[in-house]
Amino acid sequence: MLNIYNTLSKSKEVFTPLDGNKVRMYVCGMTVYDYCHLGHGRSMVAFDLVTRWLRYSGYELTYVRNITDIDDKIINRARDNGESFDALTARMIDAMHEDEARLNILKPDQEPRATDHIPGMLTMIQTLIDKGYAYAPGNGDVYYRVGKFQGYGKLSRKKIEDLRIGARIEVEEAKQDPLDFVLWKGVKPGEPSWESPWGPGRPGWHIECSVMSTCCLGDTFDIHGGGNDLEFPHHENEIAQSEAATGKPYANAWLHCGMIRINGEKMSKSLNNFFTIRDVLEKYQPEVVRYLLVSSHYRSSINYSEDSLKEAKGALERFYHALKGLPKVAAVGGEAFVERFANAMNDDFGTPEACAVLFDLVREINRLRDSDVDAAAGLAGRLRELGGLLGVLQLDSDEFLQAGAAGRVDAAQVDTLIAARLAARANKDWAESDRIRDELTAMGVVLEDSKGVTSWRLAD
Repeated sequence: MLNIYNTLSKSKEVFTPLDGNKVRMYVCGMTVYDYCHLGHGRSMVAFDLVTRWLRYSGYELTYVRNITDIDDKIINRARDNGESFDALTARMIDAMHEDEARLNILKPDQEPRATDHIPGMLTMIQTLIDKGYAYAPGNGDVYYRVGKFQGYGKLSRKKIEDLRIGARIEVEEAKQDPLDFVLWKGVKPGEPSWESPWGPGRPGWHIECSVMSTCCLGDTFDIHGGGNDLEFPHHENEIAQSEAATGKPYANAWLHCGMIRINGEKMSKSLNNFFTIRDVLEKYQPEVVRYLLVSSHYRSSINYSEDSLKEAKGALERFYHALKGLPKVAAVGGEAFVERFANAMNDDFGTPEACAVLFDLVREINRLRDSDVDAAAGLAGRLRELGGLLGVLQLDSDEFLQAGAAGRVDAAQVDTLIAARLAARANKDWAESDRIRDELTAMGVVLEDSKGVTSWRLAD
């Protein structure tokens, strides 16, 4: 039985789909004006993990993750680059997909783009105006009337009267209330625009997700996800728009993942303290980065550092050493480990506990590999199977352990030296064995001896 933490109720709940075994999930995706940073990767991986577990658990999942391909940042960056906004977003979408593939992130079932849903946005805005929840002051803009929506603040637990303290209206705005937010922005010189009943312009950010989610999944769907930095105001405003327009509940459950932090601050382009995914992948293997992201609970923050990446690398090396040298066979045995793993994942996707199960499984594999190689191989298959549910342990052991060797060492020479060392050890020629080890160490090669098997990797 799957239990999830619902941000809307602020409690764990038994997950019950709205329509039998079918699950509809919408996740706020990227604003594509630059390369994705590791904080974006955190959200991508978190909901990839949710996707994998829901499908493994037998649910028929429809996973929608949008792309915001028009907003102020995109317009400004395109202007700075001297290119059209759609040329910029096309490049960044391609780059995003490349990053996702390297991190072994499954593609969403649907990936709607904001600019493809302008007609739906115009329809929802007009509905909100007709119902009195929005107004057009005549300057080309349209605003949402926050004070009219009785449920405003139910997701974030913020009170309207508290929000009004210190709020103000900018000079160029024509709001009736400082809390009102824009649904449609009148065109400014040099900006891309679309025709509307209120004049040429473009959509506000919040209306985009309300329209894309309900267009793809219906007025009410099972799960809405995103980073916890979106809880307010973005997700709060989505609820206000959608429920006012349709008269129905919006998302049944809300999942929010934690942020990547550096020195206690959220990784953010606005703070200029970010590392792009491709920056990090220049130095660390994709599985290392992914394991860093899945080994912490999805709702927790992750403190990014070189040490944390090295710890993730060390954990994966331990897993792959356990797999090395064993025949690749289907998972056999280890049912108790499977049960513990499932219990962890069914408790709000508890990956730290699930990873602990993998370490226990490694200990059992290493215990059996000398005495019962068939049993060890069956458990190794189980380790790969469970690791696959986290999106890791899908490489060949040598491929992972010796990654980056090309150009630094001659792998064939290393293997020859290791064979000579093993022969020296068999002949009890310890001096020659030590000499070969020293030669390999000087080459930057680290040897790992375990139960009659010697593997190697490059020193950090």
